[in-house]
Amino acid sequence: MITLTNEKMTVSINELGAEIKSIRCNDTEYIWGSLKEVWSDCCPLLFPICGGLKDNKYTFEGKEYTLQKHGYGSETMFEVESASATQAIFFHQSNEETRACFPFDYELRIIYTLDDTSLKVTYQVDNKSGKTMYFSIGSHEGYYTPEGIEDYDVVFPQNETLSSYVLYGNLLSDQKLPIIKDTNVLPLYDKYFTIDALVFKDLQSRSAVLRNRKTGKAVKVDFDYAPYFLLWHKPNAPYICLEPWAGVQDIVGSSYDITEKEGIIALEKDKTYTADHTITILA
Repeated sequence: MITLTNEKMTVSINELGAEIKSIRCNDTEYIWGSLKEVWSDCCPLLFPICGGLKDNKYTFEGKEYTLQKHGYGSETMFEVESASATQAIFFHQSNEETRACFPFDYELRIIYTLDDTSLKVTYQVDNKSGKTMYFSIGSHEGYYTPEGIEDYDVVFPQNETLSSYVLYGNLLSDQKLPIIKDTNVLPLYDKYFTIDALVFKDLQSRSAVLRNRKTGKAVKVDFDYAPYFLLWHKPNAPYICLEPWAGVQDIVGSSYDITEKEGIIALEKDKTYTADHTITILA
């Protein structure tokens, strides 16, 4: 476990999955505690896909591959390339095991940088394949809501009209469920999550604040890189996940071809993809 700390915050990150395990600020814990009987993860890395695939498979250059939902990033042991009091770089590279389900050579770095009450999370993917690499990457941080999510709002910097795309198992349909209209406040209700997640493709805001409307405690997530934004939790569980994704689940009519997958990143050979989001404790 790697610990980053300054006068205001302490962050713990596990080498397994390069996963945030704790963010404490002013003696308050902001990250879900990963109880196995509820949800055993807390902030899993989504790589090299976000969401599920049709029949858990895809094709590339005429060959078929199998990948579980969200890929294998959260189950990968990273090495600590460097660490200081306020920054840590976690490193993983492709190997024989990864190539069996994802036929690309790459280097992946997850960089955590602590500054005042903010934690910046940077994803860096270097394509070493000698050909275009197709992948997705995203975050799945679970924020602790001890009072239950219905005491909380998600607040955007601008008014939004949002509909959630309906999920059928792992697959995304073109059906929409209206959620909010011309407002910047989305009150959270357990009923939204009886099936699965809220999936937003049309969010204009590039940040979101999770705010307890009774206590004022709040966390802001900035995510310039992500064209998709999801909210997820298990009904009645004391957490909510705010999830910026550079990628999305397979659609119902998927062709299996990863090069045709909605939201897929096509990274040319010898190129580097960089994206980041920032978690800031506001109160």
